[in-house]
Amino acid sequence: MPQPTRRTLLALPAALAAPAALAQGNETRLGALFPFSGNLALLGDECFRGLEMAAEERNAAGGLLGRPIRLAKGDATDATLAVAEARRLMATERVGAIFGSYSSQLSLPASQVVELQGLAYLELGAISDALTERGFRGLFRTCPRASDFGRHSVAAVTDVLAPLWQSEPAGIGIAILHEEGLYGQTVAGFQEAELKARNLRQVEKLAYPPRAADLGAMVQRLRGAGAQVVLHTGFQNDITLFFRAMQEASWLPRMVVGAGAGYSLAETASAIGHVFDGTLNVDFPQFEVNDRAAPGARRFVEDYRRRYGSEPRSGHSLASLVGARACLDAMQRAGGLERDKLRPALLATDIAEGSTANGWGIRFDEKGQNTRAQPALLQWQGGRLLTVGPQAAAVAAVKGRLGA
Repeated sequence: MPQPTRRTLLALPAALAAPAALAQGNETRLGALFPFSGNLALLGDECFRGLEMAAEERNAAGGLLGRPIRLAKGDATDATLAVAEARRLMATERVGAIFGSYSSQLSLPASQVVELQGLAYLELGAISDALTERGFRGLFRTCPRASDFGRHSVAAVTDVLAPLWQSEPAGIGIAILHEEGLYGQTVAGFQEAELKARNLRQVEKLAYPPRAADLGAMVQRLRGAGAQVVLHTGFQNDITLFFRAMQEASWLPRMVVGAGAGYSLAETASAIGHVFDGTLNVDFPQFEVNDRAAPGARRFVEDYRRRYGSEPRSGHSLASLVGARACLDAMQRAGGLERDKLRPALLATDIAEGSTANGWGIRFDEKGQNTRAQPALLQWQGGRLLTVGPQAAAVAAVKGRLGA
């Protein structure tokens, strides 16, 4: 996928030189940069809905900085379009800050463009660790990182499955399967490092192209390697192909542990059927969660139904709502959208864990990473994605096998 060069990033329209906030008139314009079309559209739109609900909530309470919020949407389907749409939002829509973007491959180049222009980029869903390792002053991320996903997915084997199976963790054959894009490579890399750090037995590591048509050969290799647990990082289509190939081979590992994305979608569970039941998943907190750990999750589902006429499609909308609320509050406290005003207000944000609708707290470090956001451990049981860890958030006990 082509990446923007430094020359193209610097070659922004001269019109951007004027402070965006001065051109907003009687509304506060904020950019919403997500994949609204293409293969990431479902989760991109789900992330946007959480932001949209947070903006509408604030508008109902009087708006932001004394003016109603207007979200200007930018459709980013790849890195090149993410850059182009970020430029358009700043130059044409005159937004004062940009929210994004679900996907790290979009957020990395887009946030660089925004940083060069001196605006804030507020990431609600992309998890690549590299995002907050670049020293940007305007980039803040409210969600966990890929390293958190890697650590928690391996911990699911050692701390949950091994005791349940009455097995020594070191004796369990663990395989890593991932799509070759940035998402898959990043999470898989952290999983492999975590397995080595814990002296666990990695029996295979396999990657496949993002648009693979068949995973039958991968399943045969996993079977031949004696994989008891498969840590899989992939999108909805990949997951469907993977489970279909396992059914055709009449083989299942003892457990599959997903890393969010399509593993949290009800559409995935419906497409695969009963064999998907029992699958573990490490992801943003979902809706079947203990109220004491995530006060407001049930209320969010009710509000979502009224707003969109359907059930939420994944916890990404809830994560966006929680993150956007905190960022909008910081904007109000800052008294403006200028980066030098907004940065100290964001750094001063101090929201305790267990006090938001998905259980996250909000406390940013100097790199802009929220240090109080962690993924949850989830499991598909009876067609529902239930929280099974941490214990304070759990609504069900873990089942130890697929197709349970």
